[in-house]
Amino acid sequence: MRPEERFDCVVIGAGVQGSFTAYQLAQQNRNTLLLEQFVLPHSRGSSHGQTRIIRKAYSEDFYVDMMEESYKLWAQLEKEAGVQLYRQTGLLVMGPEKSDGYLKVKTTLQRNKVPAVVLTPDNFNQHIPNLRLAEGDGALVEITAGVLYADRVLRTVQTQFEKLGGVLRDNEEVTDIKPGPCVTVCTSAGVYVANSVVITAGPWTNALLAHTGLQLPLEVVKINVCYWKEKVSGTYHVKKRFPCFIQTEGEETKEHIYGLPSNEYPGLVKICYHMGSRTDPDQRDRQTERTDIDILRRFVARCMPGLIPEPAVVESCMYTLTPDHNFVLDCHPTYNNIIIGAGFSGHGFKFGPVVGKLLCELSLGEVPSFDLSPFRIRRFQTNTKSAL
Repeated sequence: MRPEERFDCVVIGAGVQGSFTAYQLAQQNRNTLLLEQFVLPHSRGSSHGQTRIIRKAYSEDFYVDMMEESYKLWAQLEKEAGVQLYRQTGLLVMGPEKSDGYLKVKTTLQRNKVPAVVLTPDNFNQHIPNLRLAEGDGALVEITAGVLYADRVLRTVQTQFEKLGGVLRDNEEVTDIKPGPCVTVCTSAGVYVANSVVITAGPWTNALLAHTGLQLPLEVVKINVCYWKEKVSGTYHVKKRFPCFIQTEGEETKEHIYGLPSNEYPGLVKICYHMGSRTDPDQRDRQTERTDIDILRRFVARCMPGLIPEPAVVESCMYTLTPDHNFVLDCHPTYNNIIIGAGFSGHGFKFGPVVGKLLCELSLGEVPSFDLSPFRIRRFQTNTKSAL
């Protein structure tokens, strides 16, 4: 065990949100420790994998506003590190033309003047070859959307954090958090005292919050991340300008299906169902539910004739869901020097830079850059269990 160490802030969890929070704190000249329970890099949480979609295609204005800032921060990091983190591909949004999900996204994009092109059944295949638009579906392309190189993002932001003097320690599991005017964090390797602590521990959030007498209504699910083989290599490749896509809903889907062009694995296209099965994050490998793969097989067979309708590779990821699928970005209700970033509900990666900025601001006691009312813990007041 190392002797007790002092920091301005300790960030627990080195996924995308924790890494950007630590980076932002280091930029503010705060002596910051970033802790990770697994050996880095790892694939046990929610931030691994080579790609994520970046988009403004949301039905809520507040997410569009946050993404405006996030795009700027992504560009700043790319410039600072000299590394490409984003590739513009466009995002195809499809869904039943009169359905609530599709119409909300379409009107929100139009209201916020996000560059987009509405397609018709007549011109759809001129713009999007090798994909069948279901009868009665509308379609639009959000122009500036694209792909984030996720693994590269994590390496880059953690490297920049350390260049700024930040301390990153992996393979250290947090065993206790003792609230107080200064917070004490005990790990498997040491004891740390800090003015503030930020918890960005994904599926392990409630396990850590238990030390503070708080439990949030979070549900952890395991997602099957599926890759589908092209019949002719290159058909759906990023270089052929095939876009990312979202099918907002369909006859048999409660959640959307999303896909990214062939890039990370040659000849394979990433297509996933945006929902999984409840799991314990420490027992995830025992979760073998594959109902979502059946849904995807039918979608691929019906809509993507250039793919073999059987997954070639199946990986996994975990989502930590809130009841409304909006994030938690807030101070602990009793200890305002414990900050919580949680419940990113499978759509948080693209917000990493702006979430990091907001959690940094909360940690420093500053007025947040955005209205955080959609993300406050009090919205769960009737459901939140507290031992305080």
